[in-house]
Amino acid sequence: MDAHHHLHDDPERCRDILAQLNDYLDGELAESLCRELEQHLAECPDCRTVYDTLSRTIHIYRALRDVPAELPQGVEERLIYRIKVSLNDGHLQHSDRHASTSD
Repeated sequence: MDAHHHLHDDPERCRDILAQLNDYLDGELAESLCRELEQHLAECPDCRTVYDTLSRTIHIYRALRDVPAELPQGVEERLIYRIKVSLNDGHLQHSDRHASTSD
């Protein structure tokens, strides 16, 4: 964040605030620091944008973490096939190396 983008002249303060956002959103920030952070967010549109974006991202993640992802038809089968082929290729390569070193 460059100073010329801010309504105030303390970009270092913004860095300090942004470093505390995760603790704030997790409810782990001391009450006095919460008030200070909230005051800064009310006065700094750049930090408010970062806060809003992070907050929405966390909300979406929490809402979706228990919902199983649905893969397009056939993707799971192709993925399992590729994993098996890769494992077999690795096993064959390992066996080939082992056989050539034991001669």
